[in-house]
Amino acid sequence: MLHYDSKIDAKMLNSLALAYIGDAVYETYIRHHLIQNGAVKPNLLHKKATSFVAAKAQNKIIHHFLESNWLSEEETAVVRRGRNAKSGTVPKNTDVQTYRYSTAFEALMGYLYLSGRIERMEELIKKAIEYIEEEKGRNP
Repeated sequence: MLHYDSKIDAKMLNSLALAYIGDAVYETYIRHHLIQNGAVKPNLLHKKATSFVAAKAQNKIIHHFLESNWLSEEETAVVRRGRNAKSGTVPKNTDVQTYRYSTAFEALMGYLYLSGRIERMEELIKKAIEYIEEEKGRNP
């Protein structure tokens, strides 16, 4: 990552900015995971990546995290802020509630990334990958 003199205060950023960076960071980890596990055909890569990064998947993941009490109070507050962020648009292939929780998941990833809490972010990404792969095993 490039070095910048000024630090970003993740607590001061709006949730949509956190989700913007969180989306990119999470997708990068997913792409690395897929390549690492032998997926190399572009069409297959895209299809597999979608099962992790689509709004429906992120919605399931964040609900799983909340129900399992894996998040700290601070992280839960970030999720709440992300869920309540008003983006103005919703993709046509998902409903508003799913999209809001997906934004909440991305905001959490962005918050942890920009706060320098990479180890915690990676712990949650690992849990997300395990959860989605487990779900795929149940619903092939």
